[in-house]
Amino acid sequence: MDDNAPPHRANIVDECLRSEDITHKIGSCAIKPHTHLNPIEHVWDMLGRRIAARQPPPTCLPELRRALLDEWCNIPQDQN
Repeated sequence: MDDNAPPHRANIVDECLRSEDITHKIGSCAIKPHTHLNPIEHVWDMLGRRIAARQPPPTCLPELRRALLDEWCNIPQDQN
């Protein structure tokens, strides 16, 4: 997905777009300025907070994996 943000795009992609005569729309951002995170970043943030709040916290990779899967399954579907 291209959000028209140059830092999120490799030079080779820009070159390819130019070679195919594909232009980017320049104008206002489709996303509100204060909502700079895309949906999956919100999910990762939520998972991070939920893992950090676990008592006791995971102490090894297998525990972390189990905790992430557990928290992933417990994310309410109405979160946005």
